[in-house]
Amino acid sequence: MDVLRQQSSQAIESDDRDLTPTRDGRRTLNVIATYRLSEEGRKLSLISGGDGRAVQQLTIAVPASRLHLVSVNADGVAMLRLSPQYRMNASLGIVRNDAPPMYDAPPSVEELFKDAARNHQLERAYNVERSQSHDKVRETQFEAHQKLAERFLSTPEMRALRHPKPTVRQCYVNVNGRPVLFDAKQHRDLARQVPAEAYRRFMEDERASHERGVEIFSREAALHDERVRFISEWVASRGTSDQRARHAAGMLPVKEVLEALADETFAMVRQPYYTYDGVARMQRHLRRFSNYSRLEIAKRDVAVTTVRAETATEAHWALRQELEAAISDAKVTMRIHRLALKSDPTAPPLTQRGVLVFKNVGPFTVKREWLVSDCAALMMDNASDVTNVVGVQNNFNEK
Repeated sequence: MDVLRQQSSQAIESDDRDLTPTRDGRRTLNVIATYRLSEEGRKLSLISGGDGRAVQQLTIAVPASRLHLVSVNADGVAMLRLSPQYRMNASLGIVRNDAPPMYDAPPSVEELFKDAARNHQLERAYNVERSQSHDKVRETQFEAHQKLAERFLSTPEMRALRHPKPTVRQCYVNVNGRPVLFDAKQHRDLARQVPAEAYRRFMEDERASHERGVEIFSREAALHDERVRFISEWVASRGTSDQRARHAAGMLPVKEVLEALADETFAMVRQPYYTYDGVARMQRHLRRFSNYSRLEIAKRDVAVTTVRAETATEAHWALRQELEAAISDAKVTMRIHRLALKSDPTAPPLTQRGVLVFKNVGPFTVKREWLVSDCAALMMDNASDVTNVVGVQNNFNEK
């Protein structure tokens, strides 16, 4: 029995030795060598009886001792390691070129073996160098990521991007216009704490925004109710029968009520207010000139520019003082209106100076504007034609 077991064991060992691949120095492998020829090399190829093509493929026998110079692809095709090429540059760094090597003369087999050996040696150094470079980049990125996480956690004012919405798992933080991802599962150390903190801040902002919205809505609703009540009382006490009837039917425009309130509020001012009839005023102004005496213009033909008056003529200042004396507790703004003809830039412009008056009446603010007399306005065709400066208004409060 022991003799049989020993013979069986020897047979198995013999089979294993037969299945183990061995390298026989006498065996060779046919491989494909691909290279390129320059124009000079193509000429020499033709002279020597070759085909003169730019890309050459040659089948050569590689001994088993040089199989490290051969690569085999997934289809089982054996290729000599001529591409990609690896070479040393001027700074002693290794660069890669995926194109096959180029020769100025058809190379010998030994030359091909020599270039393949160089590629084999430099490829390993190139891969090590790239691996180290990638490690440095990853380390630098990790440090920058950790510093950003530390800054975010120590700065309560910082917020994650609202889109996509932060979660306890992920969030994005804006860095110089670039979103940076923080993931509680993928990242480590401080970066893992950022999503939860960003989500907490986001929810706090949402609650605060909701509370502000409720507050604004309540305030606006209360103001609306106060205005409705004020209009109802005004219509009942001072409105006409027609206005009371339309108000009862819900058909009374608020603008009409505001006009009536303005009439009552500014009744002490005897001179007419500005009705924003700029087209008619521009028409009268242009007809003073012979070239435009027969010109008919419409609203679309007139360009109006309104600016705050930083200087005032004597008449403009006198109008302001008159209005302030007549209307108590009012806010005034001195303005300049410049009317010009759109179709003709050379047409003489019309400059009008006015004083806009605001006054609070209950929950409403009514306003009216009065202009300097036409004679004073027509004397100035340009907003810069101010010769008698008596003051400067710096506070501009217009609602």
